Amino acid sequence: MQFSRLFIRNWFDIEPPPTENGKLEKYKLALEGINQAQLAGELFLKELKENDIPLENVRICYSPFSRTTHTAEVVASVLNLSLQGPQTKVYEDLRERYFGPTFELQSHDKYSEIWDLDAKDPFMKPEGGESVADVVTRLTNALVQIESEFQGCAILIVSHGDPLQILQTILKAVGEQAGANGGDLASRIEAVKVPSVLSQHRKHALLTGQLRAVV
Repeated sequence: MQFSRLFIRNWFDIEPPPTENGKLEKYKLALEGINQAQLAGELFLKELKENDIPLENVRICYSPFSRTTHTAEVVASVLNLSLQGPQTKVYEDLRERYFGPTFELQSHDKYSEIWDLDAKDPFMKPEGGESVADVVTRLTNALVQIESEFQGCAILIVSHGDPLQILQTILKAVGEQAGANGGDLASRIEAVKVPSVLSQHRKHALLTGQLRAVV
């Protein structure tokens, strides 16, 4: 299986807030999360070896939140890489989706209310929060930067549930476009940034700690 991008979703036991507070040390991985990140790193290393991809061609791109930074650090250690080295980089635009003040510090189970709204209109913002379309806009910025900086590399993206499932949704739609190899990446994403595509993002939900390849 050849790949250029892989995703890892961070583990949570208490969901960190999708704001600057999410960068606090107290929201780092719990023991179970560390174990899951370790397993994901080992699986990633196995995939690299099976596909004859040298470690020097690996790049780890991650959200700035504590949970994802810790996940990236654990995976990097499995690969004998430093999180402060040239093969890793934090991207602000990979941060968690902000669901609005009503859902700040609430149980992850509450997010189903937002996802029901997403299915009806992915351009509608939750009160004070980000719509699916808003998340696509910033993910596009991140992806364009990553693709331009790390051409030809195996890219591991460490982020959160909603951003990753939204990212996979748009990449799948881009890949299914007629003449998908024409035009720049941002333009191709913009072409699939439509309700019929974005409303389907829950079909690509990841489990915590899950490693998933996206060509």
